[in-house]
Amino acid sequence: MSGAPTAGQAFLRLTPGGENSAITRELAEETPIALEFNGIGYAVLMATPDDIADLVAGFLIAERLQSLGDAVVEVALHRTDQGIVARANLPADRTQALLDRVRHRATDSSCGLCGIENLDQAIRPLPRVTAVSTATEASVFRALEGLAARQALNKRTGAVHAAAWVDADGAIKLVREDVGRHNAFDKLIGAMRRAGTTWDGGFALLSSRCSFELVEKAVLADCPLLVTISAPTRLAVERAVEARLDLRVLARPDAMLAVPQGKAAAFDRLLS
Repeated sequence: MSGAPTAGQAFLRLTPGGENSAITRELAEETPIALEFNGIGYAVLMATPDDIADLVAGFLIAERLQSLGDAVVEVALHRTDQGIVARANLPADRTQALLDRVRHRATDSSCGLCGIENLDQAIRPLPRVTAVSTATEASVFRALEGLAARQALNKRTGAVHAAAWVDADGAIKLVREDVGRHNAFDKLIGAMRRAGTTWDGGFALLSSRCSFELVEKAVLADCPLLVTISAPTRLAVERAVEARLDLRVLARPDAMLAVPQGKAAAFDRLLS
């Protein structure tokens, strides 16, 4: 990953005791990224302007415009005063799927559902995860211990999320960062896809809460185990169980919660 741009900003530090001082902090850049596929404006994401080709490769999987077995498309970047335009051409047999999914809207780094026309589009059936993770609980705790040291941009700004590919032994193999948790995961999935790597018995570790969109991204990338440092939503758990995605949530250095497989209602026992 290249060095993500930051900008210095002057602040006045205020304390309860009335001691004020001038400080400077680095701030993470947040830039509009316009995605154009086959000449069609598809979406505008607010993202960290780094690893954009990875972002596009992962985004196409999440949007079901490509599958893991498809060839990775070339991405052309065009920088403008307003932001970055990322252009890619999909094969002709994907044109109809593209047209069906075109959304004339701008999203931020939140839900990603703006422009969806009906509930069937919002909650679509998921495939079953076929990959298997051989990671142990000790592997997850090892990765948690090492994640902060691999968050270079967050260490400088304190304002971005990280998504990490971790091997079965708990060693962090690859990290991508972004102001949006969805973008960070898309970048990780895209980077792995462009490099031709698989989860290889490992798992994904995210520095965020577990929303249903992140579960769906993991399933579509055939990720066998998803670990998040914050809590899940009910829908995220239900979708994970439905797709047979192994889930660990509220993963902290001292403990984590494992979501029982079998039926989503079993999650109630974790909350009682």
